[in-house]
Amino acid sequence: MLTYVNIDFMNILAGISGGVDSAVAAHILRSQGHHIFGAMMKIYNGEVKNSAFNSCYAADKSNEIADAKANCNVLGCEFYLIDVSKEFHNLVFKVFKNEYLNARTPNPCVICNPLIKFGVFPQKVRNIGIEFDKFATGHYVVNEFNPDIGKFQLKRARDLSKDQSYFLYALKQNTLKNVLFPLGNMLKSEVRQYALDNNLPVALKRDSQDFYSGSYSDLFNCKDNSGDIVDKFGNILGRHNGLHNYTIGQRKGLLISYGEPLYVIGFDVKFNRLIVSTKNDTYFNGLIAKNLNWIFWDKPKKSFDAQAKIRSSQQPFLCHVDLINDEARVIFDVPQSAVAPGQAIVFYDNEIVLGGGVIDTSL
Repeated sequence: MLTYVNIDFMNILAGISGGVDSAVAAHILRSQGHHIFGAMMKIYNGEVKNSAFNSCYAADKSNEIADAKANCNVLGCEFYLIDVSKEFHNLVFKVFKNEYLNARTPNPCVICNPLIKFGVFPQKVRNIGIEFDKFATGHYVVNEFNPDIGKFQLKRARDLSKDQSYFLYALKQNTLKNVLFPLGNMLKSEVRQYALDNNLPVALKRDSQDFYSGSYSDLFNCKDNSGDIVDKFGNILGRHNGLHNYTIGQRKGLLISYGEPLYVIGFDVKFNRLIVSTKNDTYFNGLIAKNLNWIFWDKPKKSFDAQAKIRSSQQPFLCHVDLINDEARVIFDVPQSAVAPGQAIVFYDNEIVLGGGVIDTSL
């Protein structure tokens, strides 16, 4: 069953990426009689000479731009390509690079969403003289106003396999009141069928891939600084080709012959050592999170129980949270694997996003 956004006539800025999700989101709103402006972000600034394709930070986006224009032609709306590459480089890419080179694992989407996609991008559209009432995207997430608490609530999507609430926990109320997510109550299969039924040119286009699909050494313009791979006792087991090429919980690519599978459990940045161990040592009892943002509360309770996710694709797990100063001390009901500093932890009350933060250390 399709559930559409029920709103009065508006001028709406639709973020158009060249994919099927953003095209359907815009078409749904256009079919309701709203006036749509289509706009796409340009984030690549040419600094990294890469040949990656079908990814967010690809050098060549000509196919995506052509598809976005084709979608706008079907919609009968204007299309604008908005250059936010300078802001993206300064606010997102530099942070992403610095974190990775310090053996942390940041998520560029979590950084980009509040600062660029829902911040700089729509403001730059206004700066060229385009006035609009709401900003709509093809994210799979629900945004509802709750009159009982006087706040907008971000909720998990109906299609939990496509839910993107994890990536949007850092949005604030003044942003949520101005955004629409028409796909929040649709299944991906329904989105595909809608695109086919309405002859959208990207109906069968494959979903885009990760932020970047090439070598991180090329992306960061740095040399692979090889060093020792050691176990938790410091015994040398092999060699790595640069700490930035590994993440917590990684199993593949270690190239070590051992009696049982080995996983990355930590980094010794000072001595350029990659620490590995067996599966049991990948589990942790909790974590400390910083840079917290709360959607549901103005001032959260100092202590509460919640569900949480430390990866976008996992099922929420139970935890207890103690807030101490500006940090969250989180204890898991059941130990969790691959707690990666730099990644996000997002807290839920069933379907409702309470907020989240950045993992600082594991416990």
